[in-house]
Amino acid sequence: MKKVILAPDSFKGTMSSIKICNIMEEVINKHFPDIHSVKIPVADGGEGTVESFIEALGGSIVKVPVSGPFFDKINSFYGILPDRTTAIIEMAAAAGLPLAGDKKDPMITTTYGVGELIKHAVIDNRCRKIIIGLGGSSTTDGGTGMASALGVKFYDERNEEFIPVGGTLEKISRIDMSGLLKEIKDCTILAMCDVDNPLYGKTGAAYVFGPQKGATEETVRLLDKGLEHLADRLKKQLDIDVAQKPGAGAAGGLGAGILAFLGGSLESGIETVLDTVKFDTLLNDANLVFTGEGKIDGQSLRGKVVVGIARRAKKQNVPVIAVVGDIGDDIDGIYETGVSAIVSINRVAVPFSIAAARSESDLKETMDTIMRLLKLTL
Repeated sequence: MKKVILAPDSFKGTMSSIKICNIMEEVINKHFPDIHSVKIPVADGGEGTVESFIEALGGSIVKVPVSGPFFDKINSFYGILPDRTTAIIEMAAAAGLPLAGDKKDPMITTTYGVGELIKHAVIDNRCRKIIIGLGGSSTTDGGTGMASALGVKFYDERNEEFIPVGGTLEKISRIDMSGLLKEIKDCTILAMCDVDNPLYGKTGAAYVFGPQKGATEETVRLLDKGLEHLADRLKKQLDIDVAQKPGAGAAGGLGAGILAFLGGSLESGIETVLDTVKFDTLLNDANLVFTGEGKIDGQSLRGKVVVGIARRAKKQNVPVIAVVGDIGDDIDGIYETGVSAIVSINRVAVPFSIAAARSESDLKETMDTIMRLLKLTL
């Protein structure tokens, strides 16, 4: 064995993907000092996405002040990859739920700062490929704030311009796309999206994700009406119909906004990561892949990290070991995708609060056991 790829997702609430990679590498080198480990920390589009890309590929962090969820100025950031033309943006870095603090209210939060991050990458650093992570949103404005920051104008019935938020989407009477930053047309814009919710309706952005952002039953209904109204304006005025596109409801409708206002695309988070790091090429001379996630079960088949990695590895006959927190039901299908073995790091039956505190040591001990087993076959 000469080359091992380490490509785990984070274990939410316990360990980042970078931390997991480092622990895995340490234990592997203890047993096989001559093995070359290739670390690909994976993020799903939420917090840590920029850090994961920079850790895997190199590049730099750009710090820039932008508007926060309440239009207040905050210090934010994005990443630029070594090619100097690709920017990695976390929408959560400008409009994330943690930034809202105790004032969570999707009726008034905005994605304006996300547009400012995009504008800075495109104008100040001349990036022409923009990858946007859609996880961890505090907003339900359909991406209108982002669009406003990039030159799209919204008018009410009195023909007065305004920047919509979740609670004022129903006031949109006219949308003027003529002022959209002209450089956007030269950009490839791709959003990392791992949900398939439509823009509005019972499975849409407001009903499914609104409550965790602070919406009450009443405001959920108002937000949903606003998103439906936005979809109606887009369709009737601009002949853009994105409301039912899978993922349109991601990040409070930012998915729909990226499709409609920027002409972007919504892609699976793990597929975006694997394409960007050229995972298929890395597999060429790899002997084994270690991956993992906090919990694996039947739902993991819907585009989660382990399955995305296993499907690609299977095509090149590279075995995959998934090291996970919990193992749920209905995992037979996981093995069919190319996973050779699934191992849980939970070594004792304890509540999550206790398991979380000992997760790093449990991962180290579990990896040690796996490497001892591998020694028997090598």
